[in-house]
Amino acid sequence: MELFEKLFGKLLLFVYHCFDRIVINGYLSGLSRPEQVVHFFRQILGVPMLSKEVFSQRTTDYQNWVEAFARNHKIPIEWAQKGVRKDDYVLPWLRRIRKKGSHGVYFIFKSMEQGPTFRISVPKYPTKDPNHRILAHQRSRFTHYYFYIYDQVLGPIVMRVASFLPFQSTYYLNGHSFIEQELNRSKVAFRKNDNAFLAIDDVAALQAAADRLSPLIIQKQLDYWTLILGPIFSQRERKQMNLSRFYAIGQIEYCRNFIFKRNFPIHKIFERSCEIGLWRLTANRISELFGVRLTKQLRGKLGTVIDQIEHGHHVFRAYWKNAFLKQYEKFSIFLRNELCSNNLCDFGLKKGLEHLNAVRDKFLAITDRFAGLQAQWLNVHVDFPLLQRIALPITIGSVHYAGIKIHETRIIRLLEVLLHGGNSLGGWTAKHIHQVVLESFQLSQKAYGLNQLRYDLRKLKGHGLLERDGSRYAYCLTTKGIQVALLFLFFHKRLCGPLANSRFHHRPDASNQPRSKLEAAYHKADTAIQDIVDLLAAA
Repeated sequence: MELFEKLFGKLLLFVYHCFDRIVINGYLSGLSRPEQVVHFFRQILGVPMLSKEVFSQRTTDYQNWVEAFARNHKIPIEWAQKGVRKDDYVLPWLRRIRKKGSHGVYFIFKSMEQGPTFRISVPKYPTKDPNHRILAHQRSRFTHYYFYIYDQVLGPIVMRVASFLPFQSTYYLNGHSFIEQELNRSKVAFRKNDNAFLAIDDVAALQAAADRLSPLIIQKQLDYWTLILGPIFSQRERKQMNLSRFYAIGQIEYCRNFIFKRNFPIHKIFERSCEIGLWRLTANRISELFGVRLTKQLRGKLGTVIDQIEHGHHVFRAYWKNAFLKQYEKFSIFLRNELCSNNLCDFGLKKGLEHLNAVRDKFLAITDRFAGLQAQWLNVHVDFPLLQRIALPITIGSVHYAGIKIHETRIIRLLEVLLHGGNSLGGWTAKHIHQVVLESFQLSQKAYGLNQLRYDLRKLKGHGLLERDGSRYAYCLTTKGIQVALLFLFFHKRLCGPLANSRFHHRPDASNQPRSKLEAAYHKADTAIQDIVDLLAAA
């Protein structure tokens, strides 16, 4: 991470890391096992025999309470429609409650989904107790309620409650929403879009707010909303049985965010990271990133892919067991490295919410190693497809200009004359340039005619490499044209030419080479090419 900031610090505005999406499952400790359910109904409620009707009555009571709660508080309650994203649908109501400056439930969705329940069956053989029934875990389809809440501490959260025993609940929250609430209370100005901070007055306050998200804060708010919106249990029932919730982390994401000053470097860095990641992030490297040894007993995915979520939006993923590292860019200046886990046991961590700080430390170290490894790979010349761009034809208005290829002999000759001619050639006409090209390369009028020259000048002018001297038909290279001409000539004469000669005509003796840095560099390049040839032959 330090290496990444050292190499690209001049391009960055700020960096921060925090929890992103967190999914927490809430289990009723006293009603999670069949024997506990039997004890609750028979010993506490005094129900002699368990049946589907007994369970259904608790479900009906809770559903009626939810309908009355929505009606009394004037909260819209609707069935979820297939193909409609819930978060997008409720966005107008979220904006409305934010504008009012109030907090609480602002929307309720109903959805038919599968969830854990209990199956009641009569024993195959008669027992001494005629009311004895067998309870077993099963999954069935029934109504779930999604409560959309704007919390004063955690910001927008979603609480899903199953309407059937054992009334399992699921909570969806985002670390960025908690940070937003903290910054608003501290009166720190910032600009946030979706789940990303793009500008802030105090970066230290941003990171401090991210680090303040703790298990105690989360559990306090979840207990509050569960008591208000969850199934109702009387004081007598709570005294005689443990009906508190146990919170376990179901899914968690930890992200490291880089905010750049402009779009160009972030796009090139991301493209280069994807290319290098697919080639160099092997199974052994992935295991090193996650801090484990690679063995044959490894279960789950192990590999790298590039997903195209939507047009122009790509995500690089490195999978390991039930977790994955992903990197993507958004909002033109935002680059994110994110670690997502669906099973904390893969990391040797416990799922209980009280172990959230241990998750932060573990995930922070992994994302740090990922950023450092990418920084090492990116510490090279960034790929700039100049030759590819110039080789493509362009259209300006209604005028079409052909591309310029680096291997075109006519263009190389023309650029050499224009470049070596200096300022004296700046005001020369096409006829004068043509005469100099013919004399310099001993060409005839038939080999290179004046119309051919004018065609080449037109291409150079269309690509911005040549310009006219005012309104006169006299030409000179632009600043970009001088740089492109130097690149073309250096490639052919100073780099490609000597190396090609040493490969096919004469290979200089390395033991008697002159004391020249340039000649030493040629020898190194020649040796490297020979090594590549030998490796390819061996393969």
